[in-house]
Amino acid sequence: MADTEEKKIVPKEEKPEQTEEVEPSEDIHFEPVVKLDAVEVKTNEENEDVLFKMRAKLFRYDKQLKEWKERGTGDVKFLQHKENKKVRLLMRRDKTHKVCANHLVSSDMSLSPNVGSDRSWVWNVLADVSDGEPKAETLAIRFANSDNAKLFKDKFEEVQKINIDLLKADEKKADEKKDA
Repeated sequence: MADTEEKKIVPKEEKPEQTEEVEPSEDIHFEPVVKLDAVEVKTNEENEDVLFKMRAKLFRYDKQLKEWKERGTGDVKFLQHKENKKVRLLMRRDKTHKVCANHLVSSDMSLSPNVGSDRSWVWNVLADVSDGEPKAETLAIRFANSDNAKLFKDKFEEVQKINIDLLKADEKKADEKKDA
């Protein structure tokens, strides 16, 4: 039932050394079992220009649990569409490239400093589509240092002004069409 064999403990000095030397050979070649073709991956970023890109960590506020949940770490980008010139914020996780933030930077958003940190910002989004469906979220982003956080805030406000100007121009065109 129990282990009845005696076990002998061999001290390190008595253990025989097993060294097997393998001569390096440069002519070793293995054929792949399965042949894979290159697949072109579409990220929907092809028609956009990168205005800003910086590494950061993104959080979202869970209202039910009343706590911050980490969304992911990666590069946050401001992307401007080549045709309609609208700018959106996009962030993908590092290794999986899964989208963790995707929304237009609108006039109703305002960055506020996160309590107790000079390197993070908090803002509210009416329609973040990172999970597929538009959803109102409270997001926070943290950078490596306060200088990077300041650069992000400056670019955020610049991009916000671009989108506001575009919206005003669209409204003006709509009014002109209405009058004509």
